[in-house]
Amino acid sequence: MIDMDGALDAVLEIFSWVGFGLGVLLVLLALVLRLADGTWMPARAVIEVVEGGRLVRWFDEDGEVNEAHLTHEQDQALAGKGMADIFSRRGHRNRMRLTRGSPSVRAVGLLGLGLIGLGVVTLVISWVLLFVRG
Repeated sequence: MIDMDGALDAVLEIFSWVGFGLGVLLVLLALVLRLADGTWMPARAVIEVVEGGRLVRWFDEDGEVNEAHLTHEQDQALAGKGMADIFSRRGHRNRMRLTRGSPSVRAVGLLGLGLIGLGVVTLVISWVLLFVRG
């Protein structure tokens, strides 16, 4: 005969360990990725149509002119605009993006926090079951 209480306890314990363990690792990985991503400064860019696509030009914090070709996704997001608010990488020329933070860093961090939340929920459920059975 299968012990359903024991099986449920085992599943809850596995999910709590996996949630806490992987969650903490992913949050630490997000921190490392955030540090490796560097500092991105806001800038106002002019969008120009050139041969082969659209180009943005902006002044960086040192007063130098930078330029970058728009990717297809960036071109779609800035469709019909002559100027745009962008973020340029401090200390690197001709690097820009449309968001201050990296979407991949945000995704890894949120996944890590979600797994930690799973660990907390399963731990609370196992404590409740412990006191309900006792």
